[in-house]
Amino acid sequence: ATRTPVPTAITTPSSVKAGIGALEFTDGYPKGETAEKLRDHLDYLHGVETLMNTIQGVSVFAIRKAFLEAGIEDGDVAIFSELMDSRTLALTANADTVYFWTFLDLSQGPLVLETPTDTLGLLDDMWFRWISDFGLPGADRGQGGKYLVVGPGHDGPLPEGGYYARHSRTNHVLLVGRAFINENPGDDPAPTVARIKQELKIYPYAAGGLGSSIGAYLTGKGPLGQPAAPTSPRFVEGTGLAINTIAPNDFGHYEMLDALVQLEPAEALDVELAGQFAAIGIVKDEKFAPGERLRKILDEAAAVGNAASRTLGVGAHPNEGFRYYDGETAWFNGLFVGGFEFTNPPPEITPDGIKPYPNKGARRLHSRTWMFYIATCITPAMCMRLTGVGSQYLQASVDADGEPFDGAKTYRLSLPKDIPAARFWSINLYDNQTRSLLQTPQLYPRAGSQEYPSPAATAEADGSTVIYCSPTRPDDVPPGNWIQTDPERGWFTLLRLYSPLQPFFDKTWRPGEFELVS
Repeated sequence: ATRTPVPTAITTPSSVKAGIGALEFTDGYPKGETAEKLRDHLDYLHGVETLMNTIQGVSVFAIRKAFLEAGIEDGDVAIFSELMDSRTLALTANADTVYFWTFLDLSQGPLVLETPTDTLGLLDDMWFRWISDFGLPGADRGQGGKYLVVGPGHDGPLPEGGYYARHSRTNHVLLVGRAFINENPGDDPAPTVARIKQELKIYPYAAGGLGSSIGAYLTGKGPLGQPAAPTSPRFVEGTGLAINTIAPNDFGHYEMLDALVQLEPAEALDVELAGQFAAIGIVKDEKFAPGERLRKILDEAAAVGNAASRTLGVGAHPNEGFRYYDGETAWFNGLFVGGFEFTNPPPEITPDGIKPYPNKGARRLHSRTWMFYIATCITPAMCMRLTGVGSQYLQASVDADGEPFDGAKTYRLSLPKDIPAARFWSINLYDNQTRSLLQTPQLYPRAGSQEYPSPAATAEADGSTVIYCSPTRPDDVPPGNWIQTDPERGWFTLLRLYSPLQPFFDKTWRPGEFELVS
């Protein structure tokens, strides 16, 4: 035989039937409109993938943009002295803790961060990649500490010690802290706010100062300088701040993505991810200016990408493995399938120590899309199976019959006794569209164990706690057991457990489902 047999599987038929129409080939060469049709479809696919896989970065950019437009510059700290209420549009923020938010700019050199005591804090880069915790889960373990935050490409001298050194792949870094009020008399936030304002310091690192020895200078290993003077940042009041920190769901997503790409070094990007949006014209140091054809395609890609992201965000795909309990349940958390890096589940905590899961070597893309479509910030403390530290969350978007929540109806939720939270627990309601605290005359749409900013929930005689969600408070329901809804708006909820206890992790304690009250 002079010819090697050609398997059919390695050839392209003359006509291929596909969802985008018939694709025609002349002995493998695309003919007629086939090449143009496939070019358009590839642009569409890249557009959908780009939106779904860049929500995290565009979200951080949108927060910083909102801060800057409100006059909160990099290094200024927005502090929510009376907690965050529904006037601030921010993805699933809580109305239970004192927030303090800022962006650090490392482009001029490393910064020193002196952290306040007894907080839950984190540093994330502009792609919502975790850099460090501080506070109770951090290296300072809640005692307060000095963190040295170093930007990309820094080649100057660094100290021998004296700091917890942390490196960022982006020049701008998001700092978010949460501080507690439950140990203050009357759950008053004022003492907590005063402590943050007194203890939080942000200032440039002075090379050759603190952390650099005279011996290092004498042996030519570094410069000699004076220690920097700790500086308090400018604090801006956040409570009641009517700003929008949420990224657009339309073509504006791509424009904001382009602005982020131009803001940060090319090395800040993962090359495979960057390749998706480079394919539609978003490239470092190049102008993003899609023509009429591509713009039309990207409008549709944005609509479909947002629809798919929203579907993941409300947990409407039961086969994702997001559900926290067996059987029929609305309660879910997508972090437990991939952990804070969206690769492997968080390790089990056993009497013999940490038991990690086998590395599958794959990013759980749908978990990441869910997380950043409905929430902000990432840290291992969000999904660790460790009792008494951090916080745990369960989301519910439907009632016991699997129907989405209707703001015009009344729902009843029963939480069994001994709610497994050593510090406190809460339920917050969120607007389906904005994914922010639900806006009603009740500025703090919450119920929980704290008596501020709304009355504490009252337990039943059997120890259980019953929460009602409805437009008006039902008769005989205490004010602290009712969360107001808007008849014109759908909603979803997050149950938060601060310093969670073992019954949450072993699932011997389980919240009820939302029952529709006729």
